[in-house]
Amino acid sequence: MTSTDQSELLAVARRHADPVRWPVPLRFDRAQRWYARLAVTPDHEVWALSWLPGQGTDLHDHGGAAGAFLVVAGALTEETVTAGRLRPHRLAAGVGRRFGPRHVHVVTNRGAEPAVSVHVYRPALRRMTRYRLTDGRLQVADVAEAGVAW
Repeated sequence: MTSTDQSELLAVARRHADPVRWPVPLRFDRAQRWYARLAVTPDHEVWALSWLPGQGTDLHDHGGAAGAFLVVAGALTEETVTAGRLRPHRLAAGVGRRFGPRHVHVVTNRGAEPAVSVHVYRPALRRMTRYRLTDGRLQVADVAEAGVAW
C-alpha cells in the first residue's frame, strides 16, 4: 500500500470524526476501552474508540491490514518499536497517524482527560496479533480472530 493510499484512509477517518453523526452513541466504559464499528465498505472499515485515562492496548498489529487513526478528542500516546525499543509519539486532538500492513504499536491514554479516536483499516480487520517485546525482539503472545475476540 502506498503512502497515498494510507493518506486516503486518514481522510476517511477525518470524515467520521464527528461523534454526533455516528450511528451509535459515544460511550466511556471504566472497565475497558469502548469501541464500535461505524462503517464497513468492500474497501475498508471504520471504528470509533473511547479511552479513559490509563486505558490502552497491548502491543499489537492489524493482521496485515494497513490503516490510519485520528485523535478526535483528548490526547493519545502511540508507541512503536524502533531499534528494539518502544518509542512514544504523543498525538493531540486533530492529529492522525497512518500505517502500513506490518505496523506494530501500543496506544494509550496517558493524559488526565478522556480521549476519542477513529480508526480505519484496509482491508477490514480479520485478526490481530499481540506481542511481547523481550530483549529487543518481538515475540507473539497470541492471535485474536474477528468475531471471536471482538
